[in-house]
Amino acid sequence: MLHRREMAAALAAAGLVPLAARAQGAWPARAVQMVVAFPPGGQADVTARPAAAALERVFGQPVPVVNRPGAGGIVGSASVARAAPDGYTALMALSSLGVLPESERIMGRVPAYTVDQLAPIARITADPTVLLVPASSPWRSVEEFVADAKRRPGAISFGSAGNYSTLHVAMAMFTGSAGIDLLHVPFQGGGPALTALLSGTLDALASGPGPALAHVREGRLRALASWGRERIPGFEEVPTFIELGHPEVEFYIWTGVFLPLATPAPVQERWRAALRQACERDEGLRRALDAAGSPIAYQDGEAFERFFRDDTARLVRAVQRIGKVE
Repeated sequence: MLHRREMAAALAAAGLVPLAARAQGAWPARAVQMVVAFPPGGQADVTARPAAAALERVFGQPVPVVNRPGAGGIVGSASVARAAPDGYTALMALSSLGVLPESERIMGRVPAYTVDQLAPIARITADPTVLLVPASSPWRSVEEFVADAKRRPGAISFGSAGNYSTLHVAMAMFTGSAGIDLLHVPFQGGGPALTALLSGTLDALASGPGPALAHVREGRLRALASWGRERIPGFEEVPTFIELGHPEVEFYIWTGVFLPLATPAPVQERWRAALRQACERDEGLRRALDAAGSPIAYQDGEAFERFFRDDTARLVRAVQRIGKVE
């Protein structure tokens, strides 16, 4: 009897059989909610929707995407940190997840959540951000942009998904290296900021390549540089900041799935197995992310935990350099 129980537990933990041994029956027994802490249209949303569709095929249950924006991602992230740890509420997070609690401390507030309230499950994508300007703008290179910014300190605006968000931190790295002063305009998420850039009410934006690609191809936006160590597929003609003489300007906007920390280990592993299967075998997911210019860069287990820890430490140092934003 003991041997059979051990075997059942091992198989369940590996995601090879449903958690039928539990009194509540097989997991998942109902819809699984994926929270995006930003409005539709941003990088997290662009990743979450095809990922949720792929997970529906794996789980055999609906996986609705719920946009819960507010405070640059704090509201939605905190809601998952406080959610019931039953595996039915997950967060599709951005790299700002680890930055926002530190930003709250800098502003003298008690963080709405801390990273140790969430369990890292898997990374889906990891893309360098891209510096975008309207195609109608006068800047055709970073050199022209920097020269104009030095002539008119504080006159050129840039948007972000909120104070200390990934898009804000990326631009702060660039402006600090270039020695320029821009006007920061925070939005509720990357989607609204991108809309403002397209409408001409913003001058510049650091964006994930996924949401930007179609607009660049259509000639509505111009990409001046990227924050990667190498050029981005789909943006092969766009130089990196490192190429342009800014060796410290390197930044990646990644998407990853997190669960409340107390979620049972077998359920966490079921999520990892499902995400791994979706990313490795689901052609619909792969095509959707490739078309969006944000290819799969899957990582889970100890590798993702280490990546998340190291990336968060680096970004927290950048936020501490930014300091208090009035």
